[in-house]
Amino acid sequence: MEETYLLNVEGVKKKILHGGQGELPKFQDGSKITFHFQTLKDDFERTVIDDSREGGIPMEIIVGKMFKMEIWETLLSSMRVGEVAEFWCDAIHTGMYALVSRGMRRIAEGRDPLEGQKHRCGMGNMFDYHSTGYDDLDELQRTPQPLIFIMELFRVEEPSAYKRDTWAMSKEEKLAAVPLLHSEGNRLVLRKEFQQAAAKYQEAVICLRNLQAKEKPWADDWLKLENLVTPLVLNYCQCQLELGEYYEVLEHLTELLQKHNDNAKAYFKRAKAHAAVWNEREAREDFLRAAHLDPSLAAAVKKELKQLGERMRKKHVEDRKRYQGLFQTPRVP
Repeated sequence: MEETYLLNVEGVKKKILHGGQGELPKFQDGSKITFHFQTLKDDFERTVIDDSREGGIPMEIIVGKMFKMEIWETLLSSMRVGEVAEFWCDAIHTGMYALVSRGMRRIAEGRDPLEGQKHRCGMGNMFDYHSTGYDDLDELQRTPQPLIFIMELFRVEEPSAYKRDTWAMSKEEKLAAVPLLHSEGNRLVLRKEFQQAAAKYQEAVICLRNLQAKEKPWADDWLKLENLVTPLVLNYCQCQLELGEYYEVLEHLTELLQKHNDNAKAYFKRAKAHAAVWNEREAREDFLRAAHLDPSLAAAVKKELKQLGERMRKKHVEDRKRYQGLFQTPRVP
């Protein structure tokens, strides 16, 4: 269709290139929209800036979740499934495009989309925006201009029809998901599927950490969430012990013990990780600390210390033999 349709939005024009099917979908908060897009300059050559088809993976956004390009939600909500449409958008709607494109490009390159913005104050982050790292996007930032978006709408899924990412969940949904993820992780552990179990525990921790970020540290609500986090971290670390990821265990449990220095299980698991990477002194200290905090672990600690001593003696013998071989003078025939 060549006719141009004006949306009821200032500075936007729409042209349907291929009609869709059925009625207009119901775009409600939490709905997931899947689509391909192409972004072009409004110049004589219609210069292509981005094309999601090059990466082969469609774009997804969640309705009502404050996507930086707010106008995209408006554009897509005017489309039917299967429709291809071209939208001309004035510069008043395209000012954030360079930052959105930067993030999408970094993800496609396997990089962190927030690289350079972490652990920075808001004023510090503003300076990162002076250069996106891409010349064409820097030009868009310096010179805001109209853009053309060609979009193909594949599907619109209701909130209950798909597995929602953690960031897209409400507070109530996150709290409801945690015990289910915990239970599923436990079930996978019984089947010795430790990699999959660790992923479930990690997802549950992320849900709780997101909620904690909105609470005052060490306040009652924060502590309630922390009490849910701790056993999940311990379970996650047990999976990582089984998978041989000892340094990751050391990192997570050291962080946990900085906040909860009376957790015997954390000391015991960290001791096992220390022992696995030959940190004998640290392992012994953690094992003894665990037994002191929880006498019921005494028998297990005694067994672990015996095994540690035997492993260290064997290692010392092997090391002596290896070093002797290095410094022996070869015989002259």
